[in-house]
Amino acid sequence: MSADSVQSKVAQAILSALIAAKDAGVINCQLPEQIILDRPKNRDHGDYATSVALTLAKVANQQPRVIAEAIVKTLTDNNLLNDAGIAKVEIAGPGFINITLGSASQGSVVIEVLTAGKKYGQSSLLSGKKINLEFVSANPTGPIHLGHTRWAAVGDSLGRVLAAAGAQVSREFYVNDRGNQMDLFGQSIRAAALGIDRPENGYHGEYIIDLANEITKSNPEFLTLPPEQSDVAFREAGYKLQLDQQRMVLDNFGTHFDTWFSERSLYEDNFFNHTLDKLKANGHVYEEEGATWLRTTDFGDDKDRVMIKSDGSFAYFASDSAYYISKRERGFNLCIYMLGADHHGYVGRIKAIAACAGDDPEKDIEALIGQMVKIIEGGQELKLSKRAGTIITLEELVEKVGIDAARYTLIRYPTDTPMVMDVDLLKKNTNDNPVYYVQYAHARICAVLRNAKDFGIEYGVNSYNPELLVHEQERELIGFLAQYPRIVASAAQMRQPHRVARFIEDLAAQYHRFYNDCRVLPLGEEKPTQLNSARATLSLAAAQVISNGLELLGVSAPERM
Repeated sequence: MSADSVQSKVAQAILSALIAAKDAGVINCQLPEQIILDRPKNRDHGDYATSVALTLAKVANQQPRVIAEAIVKTLTDNNLLNDAGIAKVEIAGPGFINITLGSASQGSVVIEVLTAGKKYGQSSLLSGKKINLEFVSANPTGPIHLGHTRWAAVGDSLGRVLAAAGAQVSREFYVNDRGNQMDLFGQSIRAAALGIDRPENGYHGEYIIDLANEITKSNPEFLTLPPEQSDVAFREAGYKLQLDQQRMVLDNFGTHFDTWFSERSLYEDNFFNHTLDKLKANGHVYEEEGATWLRTTDFGDDKDRVMIKSDGSFAYFASDSAYYISKRERGFNLCIYMLGADHHGYVGRIKAIAACAGDDPEKDIEALIGQMVKIIEGGQELKLSKRAGTIITLEELVEKVGIDAARYTLIRYPTDTPMVMDVDLLKKNTNDNPVYYVQYAHARICAVLRNAKDFGIEYGVNSYNPELLVHEQERELIGFLAQYPRIVASAAQMRQPHRVARFIEDLAAQYHRFYNDCRVLPLGEEKPTQLNSARATLSLAAAQVISNGLELLGVSAPERM
């Protein structure tokens, strides 16, 4: 929300009234730093409402209506109403304060939107936060499949939302490029190249044959190497090809990473030993039965974790620990881990690592769990099984429904709940298809504005008279536009980009209601009026907000459909 927005002015006026009332001895309690304004569902209750009087009543030991009356009186006596563009203020129920804006003040929201343009909705809410946002992080042993795809969309959108709220965000993909799975990957490719049985617990998808053929075509000598050397050669070549393919698929999906972080790098240049020394210095490392342990039970973990096994090899937990230390030493003051549905147990362990490193796990780490996605096509669920080879990949999903429909649908649901994607629905150009509905609203407005130009209607900030917009649907649409910065801020604070998707759906619905009730374009031989100009300008602002919202989702805003 911009510092000089209408909503900010109203909130500041109420806060000023509270301060004046406290100075006068009418209110005796600690005042809030900011005033929360809500949009009443019943439009008869005004443009904004606040329950601040009810909230303060508990700490002030006063009746909420007494506080509300003090706020209203001070607003009136101190001429704060005019300054904030407030036409009417009323007390309702036990102490709610309902606020109605004057037409000019209400309509000035449109000027805010058009002046800010693509920056409308941005804020400095998270300024100073340097966030490491890690998501997808698929093993480089197979295609990006549906389990990763939800985070590929949501993670990218969350990064956009956090940046819009002023945070410095680095999107990171953690490449699990060491350990037993990588060895099985190499053995599986070699076996496919030789035409022999692959390891039972190896990889059996068709893509393994494709990799084997591509590698042997360029490197036929790999087939004649001794088995162990051949396994390594196929592993490394397959790793490079598969990682390149993952990058390409994600880039095509509109999901770009600032850093592709190799797990192997944690064991280069003495970094793991540096990590171990740091954890030892904090007193949480011990030796037992020839192994090196981290005492994570000191911080709520259900058992201590092995870092170096008795045979001298590194446990996976060693990488987890070093990776966290790496993030912090690269200057990130918040590390967000976006994890799959089967990683609940990982959360406590990673928070314990942070505590063992001397950090505050409740402040420095956040873990978001994404639930599973089902795809329905023709009324049947398409099953997933990465190792058996019957997998739905990100590429296949995009082929079925397109990038915009895939991204929008994956983002528009809370990630902590399972979701179902109906392929048949997403192929339909109907209002039942949410992404089509929102994109169509944007395209419709663009068509209206093209027609307005044909009529010779001037629109934009310099041709706009906000006092003309007094119709209920006009005021309702303007009210939606005013709410957008708050929606973006809440999406960032709650780490819930789906709030943006749901908001622009509601905004699209309101634009359609406005368009049906308020003629934007002249009829027949009518001459264009200033009202046509004002409504066209309001339409332009609506298109800008829909476009801004779609941009935060990584979805296009077409001008024609």
